[in-house]
Amino acid sequence: MKLKVCILCFGLLLVGNSCFSQKRKEPKSIIMDAIEIKKYHNIDDLERMPKGELLTLYKERISSLIKILPNIAFATKPGVTMESLGIPKDSDNRKALDKQHEETESYIEATSEFQDIILPYSDTNKLIAAILFYEETLKALHEYDQFAN
Repeated sequence: MKLKVCILCFGLLLVGNSCFSQKRKEPKSIIMDAIEIKKYHNIDDLERMPKGELLTLYKERISSLIKILPNIAFATKPGVTMESLGIPKDSDNRKALDKQHEETESYIEATSEFQDIILPYSDTNKLIAAILFYEETLKALHEYDQFAN
């Protein structure tokens, strides 16, 4: 009886393992998916915000730009994959994209740590000007596609 249970468990383990090993990896977006600007602001909105909120907005905008700018030759929005651009889906290309995403996250983390320490010393008016500039740059990236066609 024990032998039958062991054989049955082993058989189920093999079947389950083969099912999971056949799972295809979903295509990875060239631009990381965590780019999200919920609202663009005007100077009046920003002047009413406390400095802590301004610091958070500043860091979010920097992070979005870091994720998009190096890839504008391919895309300006998440969702575009190597396959959709006709880039061969081989191991080397996939590893290169994975490494790019890892390095980008590492850079954003290091930049964010630096900004947490130093950015509170910035002048509020310059912080507001920088946020407005970054937001205008992000808006321009959405219009970039018309120049590429």
